Amino acid sequence: MAKEKRGGGTPATDALTAAGIAFTVHTYEHDPRAASYGLEAAEALGLAPEQVFKTLLVDVDSVAHVAIVPVDAMVDLKSVASAAGGRKAAMADPAAAQRITGYVVGGISPVGQRKALRTFIDESARELDVMYVSGGKRGLDIGLAPADLLRATHGEWAPVARTP
Repeated sequence: MAKEKRGGGTPATDALTAAGIAFTVHTYEHDPRAASYGLEAAEALGLAPEQVFKTLLVDVDSVAHVAIVPVDAMVDLKSVASAAGGRKAAMADPAAAQRITGYVVGGISPVGQRKALRTFIDESARELDVMYVSGGKRGLDIGLAPADLLRATHGEWAPVARTP
């Protein structure tokens, strides 16, 4: 899906570098048997789950949107629909998510996607100094200030997470 550049960067890291946004790169050995990519990342990197966020594609009235929520939470589809001014939201099909973003599921970054999508970042990230999101492939996370992710994605704060 998203092709890695010869210099070792991904579309996500290349986009952040081009935008002049500071970030750190964190790699870990991805286990293909992991039940949850996000919780695997948090554990492998020694981070609290509320600091690590997953990037999910949500269809709101048949239009793709991005929801970024902590890995130990679930996306609240009604809240995403409300934030988007829509009526109904559903999780996007994984194959469609890969096609739309250019990233493989489990490595979907909110930055550097093929097409800019309306993005909602859960408000809990505002409390953090640094949040971690996928860097564009499994086994690669990037750390950055929440305000910088908001700027890089042209995102919006919204209460889009709920605890399971």
